[in-house]
Amino acid sequence: MKVVKFGGSSLANGEQFKKVIAIVTAQPERQAVITSAPGKRFSDDIKVTDLLITYAEQFLNYLDTKKIQEKIFDRYQEIAQTFELPTEQLTWLKKELQQLQERTYPSAEYLLAAFKAHGEYFNARLLTLILNHLKIKARFIDPREVGLLVSSDPNDATVLPVTYENLARLDYTDEKLIFPGFFGVTKEGEIATFSRGGSDITGAIVARGLNAELYENFTDVDAIYATDPRLVQDPYAVTKMTYREMRELSYAGFSVFHDEAIVPAIEGRVKINVKNTNHPERPGTMIIPYQEFTPITPITGISSAKHFSALYLHKFLLNKETGFTLKILNILYKYGISYEHMPSGIDDLTIIFDNSQLTEAKRKAVSRDIRAVIQPDELRWIDDYALIMVVGEGMINRIGIMKDVILAISDHNINIHMINQGSSEVSIMLGTKSADADKAVKYIYEAFFEQK
Repeated sequence: MKVVKFGGSSLANGEQFKKVIAIVTAQPERQAVITSAPGKRFSDDIKVTDLLITYAEQFLNYLDTKKIQEKIFDRYQEIAQTFELPTEQLTWLKKELQQLQERTYPSAEYLLAAFKAHGEYFNARLLTLILNHLKIKARFIDPREVGLLVSSDPNDATVLPVTYENLARLDYTDEKLIFPGFFGVTKEGEIATFSRGGSDITGAIVARGLNAELYENFTDVDAIYATDPRLVQDPYAVTKMTYREMRELSYAGFSVFHDEAIVPAIEGRVKINVKNTNHPERPGTMIIPYQEFTPITPITGISSAKHFSALYLHKFLLNKETGFTLKILNILYKYGISYEHMPSGIDDLTIIFDNSQLTEAKRKAVSRDIRAVIQPDELRWIDDYALIMVVGEGMINRIGIMKDVILAISDHNINIHMINQGSSEVSIMLGTKSADADKAVKYIYEAFFEQK
């Protein structure tokens, strides 16, 4: 069996639906299908998920939601009309769209999660209706009924292990199973979503739960590229890469595949094939275990992300102070903040945070507590911070890789604030100013790939 997931651009309109149906029916083993919400049909269009967020916000602010409901419904109706689906078969959709604002939710966060999740929910049900209308056997799988259980984090949920046991009990024969992506249900019965782009996560969960031989992730690009095509013209297309390479690159900016989606695939030993819905005949990129991988280049990819801040601390004899790091971690735990990295020297420590973890109030509270407990000689925040990841299984066999990376940047007068190489030797992390990040990625790419 194969699990296939389609992104928002692949399901944006009726013509894209036709391509999806052709792909799903081309191979009988493509039996489980994961849907995203309809994405943009053109550059200035609005994704259905964003329309649903607007719907939730208007409702919470006691505004009239009739027009936004009509706008959302029209997106699905337009798709249905492509297949001449009878109008009465969408009565349920209009009714459930209205009922979203009539239900009771534990909090505004759970309300937002429920509204957002219905972009995928409606699309999965619509695809099921269209397939059956075309005489293709298909069954809609509701996460609430099948037991796709997640943690009680309404908009940043994680899957619970029991989900895999529940999925393994799912009965199916020759029908297509249509799952909505992006959400699961808590033990209390509330809808909770994964982080944005979480349909990738659903696909990996289903692939592991159903013991799939392959997870095909269809998007709007031919392959995963060695770097962002917006930074480098016609970058090198990666044919094969490892789970851990993909996770490292996704963490720092690769938007083709959600970094958290790698984990269920790794646990289930499910290979992933990233492919293009518009050109399904092309091989795409295979993501496999490192034990089955032979690198052909020292570096597989370079990515960057600019959504970071750093807290710099200086205190003489820092390395002699027992429990210094523990005290800091206790302060972060007190305010519910996780950190990304913590490079240190004998008198210095830098703590790097994802900005989504921080508010101005939390920054002030953390600074206040650290000053009181640690009494540093210097404490300052660095807002202009970007992380660059240079990733490749082949780096371990290349002497001088660090020197080459650093020279590629320093030769262009870009200052490096931080360097960290993981113990696995498959990644090098660099910290730079946000304004320098794109240029640094470009120069590293030129040093390794244009020479090749």
